[in-house]
Amino acid sequence: MISKTKPMTTLGEKRKLNFGIFLDIRKNKLLYVMLLPVLLYYVVFHYAPMYGAIIAFKDFSPRLGIWGSDWVGFEHFREFFTGPYFWRTIKNTVLISFYQLLFGFPAPIVLALLLNELKHALFKRTVQTITYMPHFISLIVICGILKDFTSSEGVINDVVAFFGGERLTFLLEPSLFRTVYVSSGIWQNIGWGTIIFLAALTGIDQEQYEAAKIDGAGRWKQMTHVTLPGLMPTIIILLILDIGRMMNVGFEKIILLYNPGTYETADVISSYVYRVGLQDFNYSFSSAVGLFNSVINFVLLISSNWLSRKFNDTSLW
Repeated sequence: MISKTKPMTTLGEKRKLNFGIFLDIRKNKLLYVMLLPVLLYYVVFHYAPMYGAIIAFKDFSPRLGIWGSDWVGFEHFREFFTGPYFWRTIKNTVLISFYQLLFGFPAPIVLALLLNELKHALFKRTVQTITYMPHFISLIVICGILKDFTSSEGVINDVVAFFGGERLTFLLEPSLFRTVYVSSGIWQNIGWGTIIFLAALTGIDQEQYEAAKIDGAGRWKQMTHVTLPGLMPTIIILLILDIGRMMNVGFEKIILLYNPGTYETADVISSYVYRVGLQDFNYSFSSAVGLFNSVINFVLLISSNWLSRKFNDTSLW
């Protein structure tokens, strides 16, 4: 009797679940229609291209196609691991990502806290508008501005020379490339990054501030004991996502700013994949390097989420 009733119960539960999903889609059909473009985007640009990752294990030839090319197994991975550029690209990627995380991640949090303390509405909106603007400037324009400002006759060197310093072409100095890259990224994204934190601040119960005032807490105590704890879940989630993207230093800005003289400190995995894959037409090798990079990001994401869930009870899943 038990063996007969279990499948019937399971079948009934499945029918009930399917019916519930159907009712939910029918009730919120407009929301699902709005969700459709997002799903299509991820399917077309993120999931469908995974099929092409097969060429990382093949000696890919465009004439033969993906399935017609010969299997080589992990040969391209071994070539990368034992190659002369492995440690350089890994080191540069990790260092630039670490500096972005160390200096770039807290920057919008600090700005959001400062904006939250402003009482003059017009001044607050003006600061927000000014800090948002760089995010909407084209990356090519941003890099053009950086090249002009950091040239030997640029504005930054004019300031340095005014105080008695020596003029330098910053982007030709390997030791200064990471500083220029990270600091310009902070300037470009600090305002845009505050949006989610300011939104999270509006969700903090105002009665907590009233209770803190009654207990004699000043502005600083209110921020450290009410505001920051209220922001902490949002901070942790965004930190997990940023850690999961640590190895994805965008190649667009790198290739627009670097040159062979700064490869020593500027060449990262994504720019190396670009050069090998698109300039040298070594598609299989570049695909293997990119796949290795994605696996590292996946491990970092899973690990940071597990640690957060274990020690802080806040996680993505």
